[in-house]
Amino acid sequence: MVVTGIGAVSPNGVGREAFWANTLNGVSGVRAIDQFDTSALQVRIAGIVGERFRESDWVNAKERPHVGRVTPLARAAAGEALQDAGIDTAAMTLEQLRGIGVILGSGGGSQAFTEEQYRLYHTGRTKQCSVYVIPTSTIGTLASEVSMHFGLRGMSHVVSTGCTSSTDAIGYAMRNIQAGMIDCLLAGGADAPLAPLIMRGFQLMRIMTQRWNHSPEQASRPFSKDRDGFVIAEGAWFLVMEERERALARGARIYGEIAGYGSTCEAYHRVRLEECGEEPARAIGMALEEAAVTPEQIGYLQYHGTSTELNDRIETAAMHLAFGSHARRVPGSALKSLIGHPQGACGAAGVAAILLAMRDGVVHPTINLEEPDPACDLDYVPAVARKLEFEYAVANCIAFGSKNAALVLRRG
Repeated sequence: MVVTGIGAVSPNGVGREAFWANTLNGVSGVRAIDQFDTSALQVRIAGIVGERFRESDWVNAKERPHVGRVTPLARAAAGEALQDAGIDTAAMTLEQLRGIGVILGSGGGSQAFTEEQYRLYHTGRTKQCSVYVIPTSTIGTLASEVSMHFGLRGMSHVVSTGCTSSTDAIGYAMRNIQAGMIDCLLAGGADAPLAPLIMRGFQLMRIMTQRWNHSPEQASRPFSKDRDGFVIAEGAWFLVMEERERALARGARIYGEIAGYGSTCEAYHRVRLEECGEEPARAIGMALEEAAVTPEQIGYLQYHGTSTELNDRIETAAMHLAFGSHARRVPGSALKSLIGHPQGACGAAGVAAILLAMRDGVVHPTINLEEPDPACDLDYVPAVARKLEFEYAVANCIAFGSKNAALVLRRG
């Protein structure tokens, strides 16, 4: 299944090309939170989509009180992807619109919106609560917000599997197009989890960094010896996916192909990873098998790379299992060093970065990697971007609940 359009609304750049330019240049999108009072929190930083993003372009004033922040983020990224693919939904017939669907991955959907509704209720402002508190708080409605905005009549589904959500969404999109269920899908991820109680919840788990409130850009430090937790983030990344012959028939530009997908579960723990790394490695192996490529053919990796001590160490071990001696020869990057961790949207962000790297022959750096953890002993492309031509790449994701997902991408 080929990708013909990419849209990005990222903490380090609004729009595909701004996101990519800043990613190549090592520009961080992590900054101090100013949307709400953080004085009672130990963590006061996040990956935040900046002021150049205007919600009013995607949600009008009348509907804004009834949807979460994630809705305009998702619509904007989806809209850019459609435009990039040369698809004008406003000019389409009803039958054509029935041939385009949405499969969106999100860890929390409009959870921050729901938290705000509870705050209004418990502070005696029930009249300010939205009449749409139930549908907006129901995570499945998020895909409908995208479908309704563009008039898309195909399937409209949300995949919510934690941090693997958008990786799984892209995998499911591939499966549906392969099966002939639909012609074209908008697939990707969106999350906007910045809210006081969500922050407190992660804080209680002691998995967010608390040491870098004074220097946000340095906070996300995948594979670094001094890392001490992830940086929460918001954002949205979407792809237009379609069957190759259809794309060629309409003269579309092809970024690359989603060639293989694998998914496993360790069945181990709600939040911890099993030390052996076998199931993340098996997910990669499944994706390689479907793509009919060997480990040695993979030229680039996009790591999950959260900046937690456990994830980075075990992900590294999983790469050794999946790639054997080739693991030390294949370069890979951790996008979260630049944007933080946008929860269920992170997989789509990584896929977008791979496709743009394939287009331009250059891969982005992993920043803030000053002294690698001895247990993290691979080539993480530290500090600066690197020229690199490659035919195949792997995007890896790991989630709460023992979930793992991987995609193999082939250059178009």
